[in-house]
Amino acid sequence: MNHVQIRSSERALSFGTWLIVGGAMLYSVLTVTPLMAAHTPPEWRWTAPILPLVVDAAVVIVVRLDSVLARLGGHGGAWPVALRWMTGTMTLALNIGVSALAGDMVGVAVHSVAPLLLIVTAEAGLAYRRALTAAVLAVEARKRAEQDARDRAAAEREENRLRAAREQREHEAAIAREQREHEARLVRDEADRQDRIHRENLARAEAAERVEREARERREHEREQQQLQREQLERQAAQKRESEARDRAERERREHAERIAKAAREREALLAAGPPAEKLPEDQARKTVSAAFNAGLAVRVAAELTGWSVGWASTRYQELRDTHTATAPALEGATS
Repeated sequence: MNHVQIRSSERALSFGTWLIVGGAMLYSVLTVTPLMAAHTPPEWRWTAPILPLVVDAAVVIVVRLDSVLARLGGHGGAWPVALRWMTGTMTLALNIGVSALAGDMVGVAVHSVAPLLLIVTAEAGLAYRRALTAAVLAVEARKRAEQDARDRAAAEREENRLRAAREQREHEAAIAREQREHEARLVRDEADRQDRIHRENLARAEAAERVEREARERREHEREQQQLQREQLERQAAQKRESEARDRAERERREHAERIAKAAREREALLAAGPPAEKLPEDQARKTVSAAFNAGLAVRVAAELTGWSVGWASTRYQELRDTHTATAPALEGATS
């Protein structure tokens, strides 16, 4: 059995021991609490679980300290043994108390299983741990003996190696000197090569940087030229738009002046015709009234020029006033 197997066995023993201790403690609390409650005044029955917990705590202390002492190879003396058996006996007595008082032997046998198992497990676990500790110590002693043997063999080999080294020291020293000189020469050659490579890399980097700078300057110059061309084209387009706008405004001004002049000529022609011999047709009469209205003539004059009645001419004047009033805001907005 090696050290790993011993440690694995010790872990399995610890797990099983604590599993049994935990189960026995839970079973003891559930079994002893009713007994303590039956023998405790009613107002203090809430303290019934305290006694089994105290006894079980003593069991936990015994099991834990025994395991530590066994692992260290020590012995606690008579008091730990007395505490172990006293806690086991108390646990047994408390667990079978109810069945014993009732004369139930089957209950006594059933309720004694957990305490007896706990007592025997504690004793057996202690024995197992001591045996495992002894086995661990034996394995470590065997390992130390093997290590001592290996150390002695290594010392003998080292002595033989030193003796052989002394015999070949001069030869190795000469070889070492030659090797050092060769390595120094290789180091110098490598340093020169690295220095040459570094200079070449610097030259290539400077050349690449110069090419990149020239390319960047060329691109900036091209961008500036393109910007100037765009600005020139924009100025030419703006000048063209301004020229077209001036031409269009001039053309519109001339057309407007021509329309005004034409309307003035037509109005003068209508007003210069004088009073007609008979009533004018309604379309021609409306044009004459419009011309008179625009010229600022009185309603009576407009009626004389058309041959229609003063009331009809007054109605047309009112329509023209309404039309001028309605169109005036639109014309002002257009002018703005």
